[in-house]
Amino acid sequence: MSEVILRVEHVTKKFPVSGGKFLTACDDISLDVRKGETVAVVGESGCGKTTLLKAIMNIQRPTSGKIIFHGEDITQLTGEAKRQNYRHIQMVFQDPTAAFNPKLKIRDIVCEPLLNFDLISPADVDSKARELLTQVDLPADFVDRYPHNMSGGQRQRVAIARALALEPEIIACDEATSALDVSVQDTIIKLLVKLQRDKGITYIFICHDMALVSLFSHRVAVMYLGNMMEQLDGDKLDSARHPYTQALLKAVFSTDQAKNQYIGILPGDIPSPLDIPTGCPFQNRCEHCRELCQQKKPDLSEVEPNHFVACHYPQ
Repeated sequence: MSEVILRVEHVTKKFPVSGGKFLTACDDISLDVRKGETVAVVGESGCGKTTLLKAIMNIQRPTSGKIIFHGEDITQLTGEAKRQNYRHIQMVFQDPTAAFNPKLKIRDIVCEPLLNFDLISPADVDSKARELLTQVDLPADFVDRYPHNMSGGQRQRVAIARALALEPEIIACDEATSALDVSVQDTIIKLLVKLQRDKGITYIFICHDMALVSLFSHRVAVMYLGNMMEQLDGDKLDSARHPYTQALLKAVFSTDQAKNQYIGILPGDIPSPLDIPTGCPFQNRCEHCRELCQQKKPDLSEVEPNHFVACHYPQ
């Protein structure tokens, strides 16, 4: 088993709102990320996935907890030390169009990080940009294009090339395939897998598509209402024990399923993050809810090797 290069330890992030209340986007989250693996973070919109990713990227400082990268708590970094840390953890955003300066050519977009850290000279921009585009299977002459002259899949490849420029150990992907056609998603995922195999890159991948997650993720972390509900190996999703993870899997559509096959729909609505009920946060939507679930919040406990569940009745 490879070494843990990033460890999220009991991270909580609260945002103040009107009336003296706080919105808890992440509540006591712990997660280990190992070198060279893909960790998928899944859950419904608003569950805290992106907030967790921003904390890992050091874009937002957690209210409490630590994020340990190679033995150092990066949440405490400031100034130049914080800036240098960005060389090791890069991000690919959901909408590359919004992440690019539309007035810059592709050569300037992909080489901007290298110039910011004085790793190349302006004279080397063109050759380095061509090299980076080749790594993501784009024609080298695309360096003269602008983002609006490219398709969505091509722009996402440029975003990946920019993230690769600094040769980071970790690349965080915030729903990097959700805005793409299914056929384009396939080529992007194959590209990410190829780069991981060649360069040993570690991915933290936010996604809503459980079928996609099951195909290429080494580990899956399931979040709900700011809480970590389950962590298990990607190839063992069928063995999920938390009712929420099971519900997500039942909602997956298949092209070869029978016409009368049941598609699971979770009853009820997600509680307000400003008024989370006492006990298990999933209690009002869980068909197995009992009295203990309403009284005490379950801890994330190991139920079998490398499989953790936050449920009082994981059987």
